[in-house]
Amino acid sequence: VTAGSWLSTLAAHAHQGGVRPKSCILLWMDGGPSHLDTFDPKPNAPQDVRGSLSTIATSVPGIHISELFPRFAQQMHHAAIIRSMNTPEADHLRARYHLHTGHRQRGGLAHPSLGAIVSHEIGRPEFPLPNYILLRDGGGYSYGTSSGFLGPAHQPLVARDVDRGGVENSKARVGRREFDAQVELLAELERDFQRAYQSSAADAHATTVQRAVQMMRSRLLSAFDLGDEPARVRQTYGESPFGKACLTARRLVESGVPLVEINSSGWDHHGDIYASGRKGIAQLASPVDAGMAALVTDLADRGLLESTLVIWMGEFGRTPQLNRQTGRDHYAKAWSLAMAGGGIPGGQVVGRTDAMGTTVEDRPVSAADFMATVCRVLGIDYTKQFAAPGNRPIPIVDDQPVAPRPLEDLLG
Repeated sequence: VTAGSWLSTLAAHAHQGGVRPKSCILLWMDGGPSHLDTFDPKPNAPQDVRGSLSTIATSVPGIHISELFPRFAQQMHHAAIIRSMNTPEADHLRARYHLHTGHRQRGGLAHPSLGAIVSHEIGRPEFPLPNYILLRDGGGYSYGTSSGFLGPAHQPLVARDVDRGGVENSKARVGRREFDAQVELLAELERDFQRAYQSSAADAHATTVQRAVQMMRSRLLSAFDLGDEPARVRQTYGESPFGKACLTARRLVESGVPLVEINSSGWDHHGDIYASGRKGIAQLASPVDAGMAALVTDLADRGLLESTLVIWMGEFGRTPQLNRQTGRDHYAKAWSLAMAGGGIPGGQVVGRTDAMGTTVEDRPVSAADFMATVCRVLGIDYTKQFAAPGNRPIPIVDDQPVAPRPLEDLLG
C-alpha cells in the first residue's frame, strides 16, 4: 500500500463522513505515581501524609493540584481528574495487566491490551503505519501491552529510538530495486514454508514481515522525524525523551494512528520520594508536566483535541502514610488519573477520597469502569465479545463479578 493511495482513500472517507475518527494517547507512568503528590493533594492532612509539596490553583476555580504540574494546571479547563480509582491489584505486573486490558490475570489466557483493542475495532487494515504504537522515554516496560489472543496484526510497534529521531532499522541498507527483490524472495520462502508447515508461528512471522515492509515503504514514517517541526514547537515540548515522545505522538495521531502509548519509568517511590536527585518525584514530573501540557495545548490549537483522548495514569497510587524511608508504598484502594480531550467536558473532578487519601468516599471507579469509559469515548462497544482460542467468548471488558459502569457523569 503506497502512502499516496492511502491518503486518497482517507481523504475520500473524510469527505463522506465529515467526522475525524477518534484516537487515544496513553501517558503511562510506570511504577505507580502517588495520588497525594499529583492530582489529589491533601494540604490539611498531617505532615507525614501530605508530604512536603504544596498545592497550586488551576485554570478552573476550586480545583487544586500538586505544585509539580504548573503547566498542566493551566490546561485544567480541558481536563478531568478521576480521584476515586479503586482497584484490587497492588502488584506491579498484575496491576499493569489489569489496567491495560480491563481483565484480571487468570489462567493462561493473554487478553489484548487497550491498544490492541483499538487497533482491532477502529484501526484501518490498509493503514501503512501500525495502528498501535508504543513509545519509550528511555526505559521501563509496561507489562500487558501486547495484542494477546488478537494476534500479530494488532501487536504494537515498539519504538525505542524516539529520542534520536526515528524507528530503529526502519531504512533499507540497499537500493530500492535490490530491496524489492529481497522482499519478494523472502515472500516466496515464507509461502513455501507456510504450505509445508502450517502453523500460527509461521503466519505470525509472515504478518510481521508484511507490516514492517509496508511501513518502511511509507512516507508516513516521517511522522517520527521531529526535525520537520518548527524550533518553537520543539521547545514547548522540551528536550527530554518524554517531551519528544509527546510531540511524536501528536504527529502520529495527526497522521492517522489511532492509539499511541508513551511509557515514563521510575515512579516506584518506596523511598526518598522528595529527593532532589534524578530519582525524586520532582525530577520525574517536570518533563511530564511540560510534555503533557504542550500536547494538550497543541492538540487544541490544531483542532485535534476533540477527537483525541489523552490519558495520564499508572498502575495504582501510593500509600498516604509516608514510610520510614520517606517514601510511599503500593496502594490500589484509592488513587487518581487524569484525562483530557476526546469530547470529554473539561474542568471537572469525578469522585472523592477521604481527608487522608486513604479510602474512596464518592463514586468508586474500577478498572473495568475505566476501560468501559475509554471504549465509550472512542466509539467502541465495550460489551462486545471476542472469540478467544477454542472459540471461547470473552468480553472486551471484564463483566465479572459485576458489570462495568461507564462514567456517565464524566462524559457529560
